[in-house]
Amino acid sequence: MSISFYRSGPGMFSPARRLGRACGAVLCGWLLASGLQATAAPTASEAAAGEAPAQALRAQHRQLKDKLERSSFGRPIQLDSIETPGGLQGDVYAVVEHPLSEVGSALKGSANWCELMLLHVNNRRCRVSGAPGRETLTLYVVRRYDKPVDQAFELPFAYRVASATPEHLMIDLSAASGPFGTSNYHVTLEAVALDERKSFLHFSYSYDHSLMVKLATQAYLATFGRDKVGFTVVGQAADGKPEYIRGMRGLVERNAMRYFLTLDAYLAADAKGQSEQRQRHWFAAAEQFPRQLHEIDLDTYLALKREDRQREGLGR
Repeated sequence: MSISFYRSGPGMFSPARRLGRACGAVLCGWLLASGLQATAAPTASEAAAGEAPAQALRAQHRQLKDKLERSSFGRPIQLDSIETPGGLQGDVYAVVEHPLSEVGSALKGSANWCELMLLHVNNRRCRVSGAPGRETLTLYVVRRYDKPVDQAFELPFAYRVASATPEHLMIDLSAASGPFGTSNYHVTLEAVALDERKSFLHFSYSYDHSLMVKLATQAYLATFGRDKVGFTVVGQAADGKPEYIRGMRGLVERNAMRYFLTLDAYLAADAKGQSEQRQRHWFAAAEQFPRQLHEIDLDTYLALKREDRQREGLGR
């Protein structure tokens, strides 16, 4: 699809391009994760009901096993993306060196999820509200990491635990609407035990957008974001280097990987008082993919996160 622009005066661009400059980068920071509410031990009927999704996820692991073992990411990760009729969807599948009990323990509680989400460079504040079992996690996202918190967009998401058994974990996060005409957000984190030491994770998210948002995002990606690429290899350049997917699917893939790495970093240091260790882990992992994910140097990133935690009274 081609995008044309017109000038209505010096320095003036079409509405789509102006909105593209404003919201394109914001959409790059919108992959949101959810929180786990501590639950009682499952009953026999609940455990039985959880067997089917656990089996389905294990079947997905068997289907992807060869791709996971030959992954170009240097570890068992598979990243997929699609453009849906009304929006975008991204999926990350990964085998992690953590038993399911450890995954569940680390991710229980909305406060833990706020800690996790603050690892992302564009997330500057996170608040939890509502009664237990009906909580809302509100994330404050800036367009760029160097923008002040008072310019952040508030993104409130309701979440629920769809399944929590010794064999299967599933968390659903949803929001009816978002900024710039986006809507119908759905985020799912699902995990199943592979053995006593490993778990298989599936992280998926999707949202719908209006035609104006689509045009604006495409305008951003065609101009200010023209150098941004995703991870899917779509060809080979003349020098033999891989050509990566661009455009809307490239945007989804960058988001999906950034947020998977926040989850991975949090699991890597799940003890209290390990915030800087997690930050360093997330930054180092993101820097393994500089073509897609590099935005900031380590010292600046750590300084911003230290400022965020001190402002929220979280200490170091």
